[in-house]
Amino acid sequence: MTQAPELPARIGDLVGPVIRDLTRRSGHDLTRWLQQVHRLGGCREPIRLTGHTHTLDTHTGEILGHYTTYAEPHGQLLFRCGNRRATRCPACAEVYRRDTFHLIRSGLLGGDKGVPETVRTHPRVFATLTAPSFGPVHRGPGKDGQAVICHPRRTGPACFERHAAGDPCIGQPLDPGTYDYVGHVLWNAHAGNLWRRFTIYLRRHLAASAGLTRKDFDRMVRVSFAKVAEFQARGVVHFHAVIRLDGRSDEGVIPPPAWATVDLLTDAIRTAVTAVRLDAPDLGQPTRHLVWGEQVDVRPIDPGDLHDGQHLSERAVAAYVAKYATKAAETSGTLDRRVKLRDLLQAPRAGRLRARGPAHPYRLDAG
Repeated sequence: MTQAPELPARIGDLVGPVIRDLTRRSGHDLTRWLQQVHRLGGCREPIRLTGHTHTLDTHTGEILGHYTTYAEPHGQLLFRCGNRRATRCPACAEVYRRDTFHLIRSGLLGGDKGVPETVRTHPRVFATLTAPSFGPVHRGPGKDGQAVICHPRRTGPACFERHAAGDPCIGQPLDPGTYDYVGHVLWNAHAGNLWRRFTIYLRRHLAASAGLTRKDFDRMVRVSFAKVAEFQARGVVHFHAVIRLDGRSDEGVIPPPAWATVDLLTDAIRTAVTAVRLDAPDLGQPTRHLVWGEQVDVRPIDPGDLHDGQHLSERAVAAYVAKYATKAAETSGTLDRRVKLRDLLQAPRAGRLRARGPAHPYRLDAG
């Protein structure tokens, strides 16, 4: 005889024990537990606080109030983690993305957060600063989404395939034996310092273009930045930045002098990028000086909602910055958290770190 299939349990049989256990462990205060869950707003990794606090009168030392987490459900007070990485906590990342969008949008439109609407007439650009090449890598589809031949070279490494979007080969070196892995790592490590140097040189070049000393320029014009870093498929960062010129005044944000134009700002950005140079530690790598890449894109931000290949709208720029403010390095195939020893021990054989010699030490092997 064949055994009759076992029927699924009724929902009441499953929910009943869960509710009873929840009520027992929540100190018989289910309402307070629901309040905490509602306040988390879907946070995936809430912070659990335990302990107590005392509120004291600083003059008399009298205890004005006392709080302890002992009376909370499970003896813990839950707070949102506030992580801005969407892969770690989508709910908190969405809050961060929306806050970033409105912050950037207010800085471009004005009329909110103490920013006057006259900022729409100030010189404003959206600049993209990239890293140099450390060796040829496999390329993906073009901007229009059409697959193109990867590297049809007659000399040197070549690849005649058309890589579709999502191909794991995209961003990988064509010739791992000659790729400058050490220079790549050093550039990422010093990218923040390169950006700091760029902001210094930008003010110098703006002052020189206006025929002013740096001190006189700083008294008349303020340069405002809002930047975000994005990982490319090859695993190197590049920066997107909103740059705006304002006049200096104790009364708040005012229009800059008439000579402070978009063209002046654009030219100063391009010349400042080429002037930045950092000496890299000598670890035997070909890259001895850390510089910005040759691909520098500077596009004016136009007032209004027009957005096409030649114009950037304020809303589109705010949405773009907010989007990449919540993305981590997972787009380049890396982890979104600190690498620990257990990650390497638990990694599959094909993805473990392997020694590749002094020219390019440990790297993550994809094959």
